[in-house]
Amino acid sequence: MMPKLDEGVSETLYARPQRVCVVCGPDHPHGLRLRYEMAPDGSANAVWTPTGDWQGFQGIIHGGIIGTVLDEAMAKAVTAAGYEALTGELRVRFRHHVRPGEELGIRGWIVERSKRLVRAEAALNGPDGSERAHAWSVFLPLPKHPETSPPAS
Repeated sequence: MMPKLDEGVSETLYARPQRVCVVCGPDHPHGLRLRYEMAPDGSANAVWTPTGDWQGFQGIIHGGIIGTVLDEAMAKAVTAAGYEALTGELRVRFRHHVRPGEELGIRGWIVERSKRLVRAEAALNGPDGSERAHAWSVFLPLPKHPETSPPAS
């Protein structure tokens, strides 16, 4: 059985920013509220200092949260390049644990584009520049819907 859509939610898929995004939305009450900025090379960049609220094991930020911020960095780069696409595949390699309170750099960029998919990568770096995690993703462009308008943000 198909889940019931929330009131006012369209069945048409859109990959557009919204103010309640759990990663970057300023209006999400429990979100990360990261601010990604686009660089001239097309990469999406942010600084993140995770708090203890995002721990999995004591003193270690949960790997799912790390994967989420890397996915968002890649999605921002894909969107900025003019694609409306969703993550179809995500792979993350954790190189070193991340502790609460560390100021981390996040960078996402596109590595390949075609009509059917966009490949992207992202890195999470510690204050000393060492890579803490690396992600690879395949984004699948959504079909165009010229007859409809996206929902208002």
